[in-house]
Amino acid sequence: MDGTVWLSGVGPIGDGSLPQYRFTPVQVQGLSGIVTVAPGSNHALAVDSNGRVWAWGNNDYGQLGNGTYTGSNTPVQVQGLTGVVAIAAGVYHSLALREDGTVWAWGANHSGQLGDGNTWFGRGTPLPAQGLSGIVAVSAGGDHSLALRDDGVLFAWGNNREYQLGDASTTNRLLPFQVPGVSNVAVMRGGNSFSLAVLANGTVWAWGYNAQGQLGNGSTTTEKSPKQTPGLTDVKDLSAGFGSHVLALHSNGTVSAWGSNDQGQLGNGSTIASTSPVQVQGLTDVFTVSTGGAHSLALRSNGTAWAWGSNHAGQRADGSVWQQVVPMKLDGLSNVKAIAASRSHTLALRTDGTVWGWGQNDHGQLGIGSTSATSTLVQVPGLTNIVAISTGPLHSLAVRSDGTIWAWGDNSTGQLGDGTQSNRLSPVHAQGPATALTVSAGHLHSLALYSDGLIRAWGYNFFGQLGDTTINNSRSTPSLVYGMSGSLAIAAGTSHSMGIRDSEPSTWTWGDNTVGQLGGGGPDKRPYSTPVTGMTGGRAVAAGTYHSMVLRADGSVWTWGVNDNGQLGDGSFTHTNWPVQVHGLSGVKAVAAGGDQSAAVLNDGTFWTWGLYGGQGWKSNVPVQAGTLTNGRSVAVGHGHFVGLLQDGTVWVWGYNDFGQLGSSLPTSGLTATPSLLL
Repeated sequence: MDGTVWLSGVGPIGDGSLPQYRFTPVQVQGLSGIVTVAPGSNHALAVDSNGRVWAWGNNDYGQLGNGTYTGSNTPVQVQGLTGVVAIAAGVYHSLALREDGTVWAWGANHSGQLGDGNTWFGRGTPLPAQGLSGIVAVSAGGDHSLALRDDGVLFAWGNNREYQLGDASTTNRLLPFQVPGVSNVAVMRGGNSFSLAVLANGTVWAWGYNAQGQLGNGSTTTEKSPKQTPGLTDVKDLSAGFGSHVLALHSNGTVSAWGSNDQGQLGNGSTIASTSPVQVQGLTDVFTVSTGGAHSLALRSNGTAWAWGSNHAGQRADGSVWQQVVPMKLDGLSNVKAIAASRSHTLALRTDGTVWGWGQNDHGQLGIGSTSATSTLVQVPGLTNIVAISTGPLHSLAVRSDGTIWAWGDNSTGQLGDGTQSNRLSPVHAQGPATALTVSAGHLHSLALYSDGLIRAWGYNFFGQLGDTTINNSRSTPSLVYGMSGSLAIAAGTSHSMGIRDSEPSTWTWGDNTVGQLGGGGPDKRPYSTPVTGMTGGRAVAAGTYHSMVLRADGSVWTWGVNDNGQLGDGSFTHTNWPVQVHGLSGVKAVAAGGDQSAAVLNDGTFWTWGLYGGQGWKSNVPVQAGTLTNGRSVAVGHGHFVGLLQDGTVWVWGYNDFGQLGSSLPTSGLTATPSLLL
């Protein structure tokens, strides 16, 4: 180790610049000879080889210890501390252990977490915690503190609203006191309103808040005093961060985890929380572990770092990209003639009639025979001679050159059209005439346009989105949409449907109208097609979650419905039942909608986006050009990402990548441990 400090995720790097997301490690400037570090919720601490403490980040409560309450993006020295051997950082307070066995504290003290007998608003310089000597370790919870004496006695103080101090009361303690019920403590850790201890015999004891199962005792019941966590032996270290999960390191180098798991932070290949310990997959020879808010880290004896869980700010430092603001070329894919995107996955149709997919796959929507997400391009097996594709959030559709329709993914409401409600991990033949031209997949329903100009629909019908004049009757085989003869185009939204006819009025809608997505007034549920007033000259339609788009023959784009994220592109955030023109766009040749965002390709080949993430990664209520990309043919929109197809058959992607929907071939889900670049 060379004594330098490196950071990934969001945080200041010591050069005075503002914090920003960093997906690969960067060195914190101004620090050298560092022997230990402690990241807090909003600040960080470091100890150098001379026993001095350095701090940087938020300082609202004086947690940097430099005598001020002004935050610093560069490391500042904590005043008056020397001979420090260990540190700990809470949400807004800091602790230091000196070589003489005394504990010093600074920062927020509204719950008494500084242990000086007072409840200061905040203390900008260190002061001693009272009554402590012979201390060998310290730990800071959210707003409580722990200290371990050399005889195995554990002390606690600070906030106790969730029984995290272990005395069976909810009374805050302003001074350190001995935690009853545990002795011979070897390791202790403070979590966010809970506490943990490892005894000399390798057993784990836990108490305090337990809503996510972070105590590991098989329940979600808060414990007022220390209780043994069943099934754990030979534990030699623990980590409990500011989230709701815990890691335990066993003497054999394996790691157990329990608690919250919404981001895969338990590392067991799932996102299901566990109230009992589960083994972190694929990790051996580990010598230290650490937990973040929703991610986890481990160091192995070979000197490599491993990470899993959330990566929204780059905190795993595994090289994966959580967000790509400007378009990047998707390598390994060429000769593409059509693209489709929804939620967090993407499909591409190549000129040889094969279909390829990547991204989220929790319902089998990639059609690859499993429910495993992938950030690499995979071919949908068994599909050949495909001429059209579409994908919804949970299922996908394709049309073969012989006019047959093939479907895969979720089928809970019959949206695959095969006469069943059985989910399919691989493509199955949908029933109906073998004359289909194109398809459109909504959330739980499907549409198909046939060579005779008729539209058929199947799947969920609670809002009348099948257009067969009935409501509530879901159908597992295609049924005729009434009143839509001479149709030229179709689009399926979450619970509404759209079509373009070859005669005026040209634009028609049916289904859910609870937020005006059908255009105009009328009932909340409309099981039959009706024209959208004023929408003549329609050439293409697109449907998002709760908004609708029409491309007219004059190259203008019109939208209506929900607009809380600017997805209508009219310069406002106001919902409207009536069509409004998208601001500043003309000469448009293709449109797409997905989730709460929209996109268009102009005749000059440029791409424009708006809505939730349409403003270069941020919300925008007017169209914003997507980088400098030109020569565009078409565009597809997911719930957080965009896909552009160029005239040369190459595919470009931008936006969010939390499930690998950008096809970057890098780890994204973080459900199991993967190598990190931190070491």
